Amino acid sequence: MRQLVIISGKGGTGKTVLTASLAAIARNKVMADCDVDAADLHLLLAPDIKQRDFFKSGKTAEVNKDICVNCGKCREVCRFDAINDDYVVDHVSCEGCGFCGLACPAGAIEMRENTTGEWFVSGTRMGPMVHAKLAVGEENSGKLVSLVRNKAKELAEKDGKDWVIIDGSPGIGCPVIASISGVNAALIVTEPTMSGLHDADRVVKVARHFNVPVRMVINKYDLNPEMAHDIEAYCRKNGIKISGKIGFDEKIVEAMVLGKTIMEYTENETTRTIKDIWRDLEDEIC
Repeated sequence: MRQLVIISGKGGTGKTVLTASLAAIARNKVMADCDVDAADLHLLLAPDIKQRDFFKSGKTAEVNKDICVNCGKCREVCRFDAINDDYVVDHVSCEGCGFCGLACPAGAIEMRENTTGEWFVSGTRMGPMVHAKLAVGEENSGKLVSLVRNKAKELAEKDGKDWVIIDGSPGIGCPVIASISGVNAALIVTEPTMSGLHDADRVVKVARHFNVPVRMVINKYDLNPEMAHDIEAYCRKNGIKISGKIGFDEKIVEAMVLGKTIMEYTENETTRTIKDIWRDLEDEIC
């Protein structure tokens, strides 16, 4: 079983569109949407949820008024001013450090685990998918990414799947590290802009730090051929194989409006390029 993650150094490069398109081609696979902060793979794959569970992360203080003696010790030691005059904890301000509980002489403070999101196992027209939703403003998205990946891997191993195709998070932060660690290869999707190249370079360095082989796809390369040429030069200099270059195609937008991948919508140069990209990945990733 091989794991492929599709990532990008920045948002808006077409990472999720390409992930869904590869999922439409690949056989015997499980999909995982690890962009838990702003998941959108479900918009194209229309999942039918089979299993759902809560994601718990971090803790928040709770004051038991029946035990509290109103001594004020908790309010004195709280650096975040999370406990008001009535000894009610502001859940937004509380950082979950637990110092108030240690200071409370009556043992009236309990640290309770927070429910910060949900994760799902779903069926789609392209096969099973594991995905999640982190609540607005919550932390530990890297921990939720790891949970999604582990569930997808377990499902793939249980059902004898050949691939886990992962839609990773943009950027280079904790969710990205959780997305790429231990995979067989990372496919980096970039665009022909200066910021596209700069951020692709950052995510290449992150992937190589974790000894993950990388490949590149230049999306909408024909909108800025000169910058696309610079990206190709960068790849040659750094020993990165370009798996394919995809031109700007309005058919992709038309397909998205209908909730489809371009692979389901039409047959043209773009779909042939994406098929070539998948053949390259299938032949060389081990």
